[in-house]
Amino acid sequence: MAARELAAGPPLCPSAQPHTDGARVFGIVGGTPEHPRVGYLPQPIAVSDELLALAGPVSPTEVFRIGAPCAGDACRHFDGCDCRLARKLVQIVPAAGTSLPACSLRPGCRWWRQEGKAACLRCPQVVTELYAPTEAQRLAADPSV
Repeated sequence: MAARELAAGPPLCPSAQPHTDGARVFGIVGGTPEHPRVGYLPQPIAVSDELLALAGPVSPTEVFRIGAPCAGDACRHFDGCDCRLARKLVQIVPAAGTSLPACSLRPGCRWWRQEGKAACLRCPQVVTELYAPTEAQRLAADPSV
């Protein structure tokens, strides 16, 4: 999927679940449980059962960063206009670096469109299913806060 195609459609959630319609893997989680780091793929890959099986024995959301069309009002992080998760990540979580990661999802990414570079600088440390979150990550991910 070309960058222009990503930018033309609805905003893409960079923290989607694997069985969401239109889901595509755009990154692989590496690092350690305490300090995860996403390695970005040159092009997103369509999610398939075969691809998800490669994550075994752990959950695919521990291994893959998945993007899909934003669920909007169906998402607990959406406030009717913006993604509160993106906003809180920028406000609470320290940047993971100083330069933009080479992310193929960026042209269509809701976080990028909403928060710009500040969101991208935090994205490499975001894991959809994180078992050892920092206090800042826990607060950012909590939709009730």
